[in-house]
Amino acid sequence: MAYINFQPSDYFATKLYTGNGSTQTITTGLANDMVWLKGRSFVDNHVIFDSVRGTNKKLNTDTTAAEGTAVAPNLGVTAFNSTGFDLGAWGAVNGNTETFASWNWKAGTSTGLSFSAGDITPSAYSVNTTSGIGIYKYTGPGTVGGDTIAHNLGATPKILMVKRLSATYNWAVQHGSIANTNILNLNTPDVSAANDAFHNTYPTSTLITLGSSTYTNAAAGSSIYVCYAFAPVKGYSAIGSYIGNGNIDGPFIYTGFRPAFVMMKRDANSEDWHLYDDRRENSFNIANKTLDPNNTNAEYTIADGVDFLANGFKWRATASALNGSGSTHIYMAFAEYPLVSSNSKAGTAR
Repeated sequence: MAYINFQPSDYFATKLYTGNGSTQTITTGLANDMVWLKGRSFVDNHVIFDSVRGTNKKLNTDTTAAEGTAVAPNLGVTAFNSTGFDLGAWGAVNGNTETFASWNWKAGTSTGLSFSAGDITPSAYSVNTTSGIGIYKYTGPGTVGGDTIAHNLGATPKILMVKRLSATYNWAVQHGSIANTNILNLNTPDVSAANDAFHNTYPTSTLITLGSSTYTNAAAGSSIYVCYAFAPVKGYSAIGSYIGNGNIDGPFIYTGFRPAFVMMKRDANSEDWHLYDDRRENSFNIANKTLDPNNTNAEYTIADGVDFLANGFKWRATASALNGSGSTHIYMAFAEYPLVSSNSKAGTAR
């Protein structure tokens, strides 16, 4: 029986491109709602744009900076279209002759949903129940004891990434494999730490709960936030954890698909986040080119890296950030091909 009746590339795609210092259209093959961009060949920020916050509204995953607006002539993502996105001349996302990676998600439903089951009604949103992604822009009422958002995903999110837009502040990341009393910061290498950002409560199949922390829910009406929520979908996405062994014959993590994207972090030590994909590599294993969501580094190589297999991924690295012995590492992965497919494009090892 097929895991899914769609192709993962309908909802997620990695696209590489070369900047031209002017304007260009990047074709991803899907209607983009969330675009994460990073220069590969030079040092600069990671930048996220999304259709909920609007064109040219930029966030950096590697800083605490508030939301900024890219202005002429150095515009960022100037349009989200049915097959990709348009770029302006801003060097961080389109520097002439520089190489870039983009990671792209389709959401889609932006009207007609009811949020009455929760306390907060987002001012804008985009939700896709098929692919398990929700993007929500909201104002924090700052209620002590927790406020809720009815996420409308129809499944339980396992990772939440929230950023305060209206002021300088860290990212707050809740992951289902880390204690619900703790959060990670996407913009730092720090270990998870106690914080009431999510009211010590995991999401349910209907609600996201926010605490009174400034990370996610500042005093009534004083701050605006964006929340990116991901619920795992069998055959398309997987969110979980593994225990490292510090060996070149590292752990195998079953996902039910051949990965196209893996983002991970060790939670036992102060280690960088790492991001791998199936496009910045040769068409065979090992994948060893990484970008770090919490810093501005250009793309670099970690020896022995990771194998992308038909049904998951296996670490071949001894680096403590990827495979620290006895340590918990959390991950989020999206598929290139499912292990079991309804349309003959089933996953095989690279």
